[in-house]
Amino acid sequence: MPGPRQRDKPARKTPPHSFILEALTPLEPEVRRLFSGYGVYLGDRIVCMLRDSAKSPGDNGLWLVLSESVNPADKTLRRAFPSLRSIALLRSKISHWLLIPSDSPTFEEEALHACDRLLQHDPRFGRVPKSRR
Repeated sequence: MPGPRQRDKPARKTPPHSFILEALTPLEPEVRRLFSGYGVYLGDRIVCMLRDSAKSPGDNGLWLVLSESVNPADKTLRRAFPSLRSIALLRSKISHWLLIPSDSPTFEEEALHACDRLLQHDPRFGRVPKSRR
């Protein structure tokens, strides 16, 4: 028998922010349910997560995954993605995931810029999760 939470709101069946997946189509991304969103993988590397959840809506948007060699405080990232910030849900425990928030007035522009960087195989983004190593 379903619990009260399951009756209140059905689980999202499709990833949010579909324009991001459309932009990444040439790379044939694999999308997998992950925590409170959808992880986007290119080969073995997770590059981002798409999130739109009623719980902690301040963390909704595009979660970018930085590569091992990138400093999350890198000023060039902030210039390229002005609304980029840490993810409150992660409580600074995981610093290599950063958020472009969906409530930012420049969300679509910044998200598409991230897609352009991924299409250009920018080495700053993506890492192989421990589960896939």
